[in-house]
Amino acid sequence: MRILLLVGCLMTIATTLFAQKGEIEVNVVDTHFKPIVGISITAINEAIGVSVDRVTNEKGVATFSGLNTSGEYFVRSADSEDFHTIESGKLTLRSNFKRNVTLVLPSKTTVQLDEVSISAYNTTRINTYNAEVSAEMEAEKIKELPVEGRDITRMLYRLPNVTQATGFFPEAPNVSINGANSLFNNYMIDGLDNNEQFLGGLRFNTPIGFVQNVTVLTNNYSVEFGNTGNGIINITTKSGSNDFRGEAFVLSRPGIFDASSPFAQRDLSGNLVKDGFQRYQAGVGFGGAITKDKTFYYINYEHTSDLKDNLLNSPELGVNETVRGNNTFDYISGKLDHFWSRRFKTSVRTNIGLVSVGRQAGGLTGGLNFPSAANSQVRNSLNLATSNIFTSGNLTSETNLQFSHFRWDYAEPENPDSPNVTVNDPSGQTIAVLGHPGYIFESLQNTWQFQQKATWTTNNHTFKVGGEILSTDHKLYGGGNPNGSYTVQLTADQVEQVKGLNKGSDLSVNDIPSDALVTAYSVELRPASFGKRQNIYSIYVEDQLKATERLNLSFGLRYDYDNLSEGGGTEGDYNNFAPRFSFNYQLTPKSSIRGGYGLFYDKILYAIYSDALQQNNVSSDFRKQIQYFIDEGLLPENTDLDKVTFNGNLTVGESNNAGLPYGYLDGPSAESFEGQRDLFSNERRILNPNGYQNPFTHQMTLGYQLQIEDNKLFSLDLVYNRGENLFRTVNLNAPAAWDYNRSLEEGVARSSAWADQTRPLLINGNSAIIDGELVNGVSRNLVMTTTDGQSNYYAASFNLQKDKGVDNYSFRLIYTLSYLENNTEDINFRAMDANDFEAEWGPSINDRRHVLNAIYSYYPIRNMTVTLVALLQSGQPVNRIPDATQFMVVDESGNPVLSGSGDPVFTNDLNGDGSAFGDAYVGNSDRYPGEERNSDRLPWSNTFDLSLQYNIPFGKVNKGGLELRADVFNIFNAENLSGYSNNATQSNQIQVGPASSGVLVKRNAAPPRQFQFGVRYVF
Repeated sequence: MRILLLVGCLMTIATTLFAQKGEIEVNVVDTHFKPIVGISITAINEAIGVSVDRVTNEKGVATFSGLNTSGEYFVRSADSEDFHTIESGKLTLRSNFKRNVTLVLPSKTTVQLDEVSISAYNTTRINTYNAEVSAEMEAEKIKELPVEGRDITRMLYRLPNVTQATGFFPEAPNVSINGANSLFNNYMIDGLDNNEQFLGGLRFNTPIGFVQNVTVLTNNYSVEFGNTGNGIINITTKSGSNDFRGEAFVLSRPGIFDASSPFAQRDLSGNLVKDGFQRYQAGVGFGGAITKDKTFYYINYEHTSDLKDNLLNSPELGVNETVRGNNTFDYISGKLDHFWSRRFKTSVRTNIGLVSVGRQAGGLTGGLNFPSAANSQVRNSLNLATSNIFTSGNLTSETNLQFSHFRWDYAEPENPDSPNVTVNDPSGQTIAVLGHPGYIFESLQNTWQFQQKATWTTNNHTFKVGGEILSTDHKLYGGGNPNGSYTVQLTADQVEQVKGLNKGSDLSVNDIPSDALVTAYSVELRPASFGKRQNIYSIYVEDQLKATERLNLSFGLRYDYDNLSEGGGTEGDYNNFAPRFSFNYQLTPKSSIRGGYGLFYDKILYAIYSDALQQNNVSSDFRKQIQYFIDEGLLPENTDLDKVTFNGNLTVGESNNAGLPYGYLDGPSAESFEGQRDLFSNERRILNPNGYQNPFTHQMTLGYQLQIEDNKLFSLDLVYNRGENLFRTVNLNAPAAWDYNRSLEEGVARSSAWADQTRPLLINGNSAIIDGELVNGVSRNLVMTTTDGQSNYYAASFNLQKDKGVDNYSFRLIYTLSYLENNTEDINFRAMDANDFEAEWGPSINDRRHVLNAIYSYYPIRNMTVTLVALLQSGQPVNRIPDATQFMVVDESGNPVLSGSGDPVFTNDLNGDGSAFGDAYVGNSDRYPGEERNSDRLPWSNTFDLSLQYNIPFGKVNKGGLELRADVFNIFNAENLSGYSNNATQSNQIQVGPASSGVLVKRNAAPPRQFQFGVRYVF
């Protein structure tokens, strides 16, 4: 509500507005490809009443800068004594991009024609300006695609060099550019920042109804774009025009027609749902003119509700109920555009996102979380952007200012003031989980972005200069439950007493007997928020030189500084100079060759800094451990203990199966544990005393474009990317290297006690000895983020597309052959053994060798569209991990370690470092002996989707109608085990045993056949 009030006030008082800037460069040549000098060219946009005149320079070029992206343009040459008039087809613009138009003017002395027109396809699809490797899709083409839930991210992988991603948490971004980690995509709206600044990904998920154009910049783009070594996803939003137009729609995935699957599926947020999941959507968007030719508006609102059922099943308490949960997504957008004059224009854009992903009671196939323990994941966002654009002759000036807010509460409790309680029966088995979810993670981000840009065009040069400040104030509430966490064990009589209450799913923490035995209790010592302001400063300069009538050269230099690079040191990374060069040589009016080199720097993900704060400590024992590492040369001699440590979250408590000396709900307060931070920990983190180097990528490209016919375009791009300074973590107290050949030959694993005796600081149980003193408050593993990782990416991308034209079909065919290898995968990636990252070189988790993407649209009769989409991908990499039943734990003498029952202990933690848990892709697991990382492959993925769309026109011609549509996803109901958006911890990419075993345990699969139905009223 506070967000809505803020937006309302700001929109009311806004006197400066955000305008999207587009450009058109018109190359005018004769039929012999010679530039025509001094001829007048007019750019016309009838939708907003714009008409601008320019005269071609000595290179035969006329440039139109600072154009509004609303509506459609066309350019026309003036009639002259020597040449006929030529008019281009319709041109739509995208923000921060220059359209190229080539007008070939027939001579009146050789050709007698009243008028000659050439298609827009001939003039707009070939980039003769620079070597940018990019792809785009306009709103009308997007609406022909089968897109799940109108979610724009579900169509991005239909573009070249973009694939569905395996992430490292359910809500991770679902697309990868060039196979790289999806966290490092840079998302933009109208050229301004749209990134969740904590971990990465979208801040506001722009709905299709507010989208005019989607563009993905994958390589060699302008120095104007930065803060990523990966790629840019830029959305140009809709604007109003002189005509009042809009749409209203309803969309449903009822679920009853879907094919069944033994695997859980995912909702749009990436979280698991089961068969019977339903989705209902509705929305409206409309725009027009407040004052004709001067002031325009566009408003869009879309709502989504998901219905999902879980099973709450606790036989001991007589509870077996279906519990319904909900997800809600509300996206509100608005924009105003005002033209003060032909030279000066202003406007405003605002986006509000209100997202709640419900976590109701129970589980997909049964669970013990009661509704009192329910919570929701909240992702609320706000963008409010303002700007002015002034154009005077050859000079265009642009000033942008944006305020953004993002609140990410990963588990907003249904009962925020409640303790959380795990209820066990007399045998120790859990029969209920009640109250608070037991942890807190709430990230608050307030971001200001300021941009100043200027473009100046002369006869042969286009100079571009600019600067930007991106400043985010981070606050994080994290840690355990400040209300206390209890584990209680009930007697048989107490179980019957609780069951006899007949509360069913309404059972709460207050229904547990007050005399229940408390066997464990903990409480968070630091429930306060903490954080830091991240400031990123950027400046750039670029010269686009038209060396000849056919050759364009681009020289650019960008500089970025990120204050988080200081880390736990005294100096940041100040040497981030990024030169970029490209050439584009026009072989013929319909073909060109292009290429270039560029250096692209990434920002420091705030999660790296935040994790080092949250999992840190300031206790005297912990500081002694760090000093020990300094003395041993494992940390720099000048390490400042005050800079690398922090008073982070710490959950303290105790457990005793015989019971604790206090009653149920009478656990001691957090204040009673003050001064008890000297506690042993399995793992803690510190800030890097050397600071962090910003990751960067060397990018080299070579490409060819050919306009086969007016509506057919072919392109080929060869790419090599070399990544440096990539994030990874090292364990300063890692055990010595283990001989994995011994595991393979003898079937044994090193015990944790043996491994602890090989660490730089020897660990004895839950303590260590430093300078002859027994120290308890140390950490077995001391982890620190470094920026030493590397990667190599090789790719060849072939693209062939045909627009409809006068035919009754269109298509887009994309084939990419690629390979990505690296020695780090994620910000939390650590080497399997003894920080040996050289042994980690292997295919990336998102590596694809072959991707074939085809879109075919058929227009059998007027107003009907049939679109078939195919996505064929070679299998994703498989990481092979040990089978815990095959490796017996031994001590230093080679004797088996026995369990309490006297039986030998077996494990999959072969080196005994205690990291056999969790996600095998961030190094928390050993690999099967003899296997290299990601050396195996899943089978191919083959998915075909279908969209049927029919328009019933009424009202004014081409102004309105009723659209009926049906979408079918995975029409052949293929069981695809790879090639889809997924979470690494639950994917088929982790398999037990060697590749030679042929074992493939199916944990997940892409969705089965699904149906989606919609009605859209266009007016």
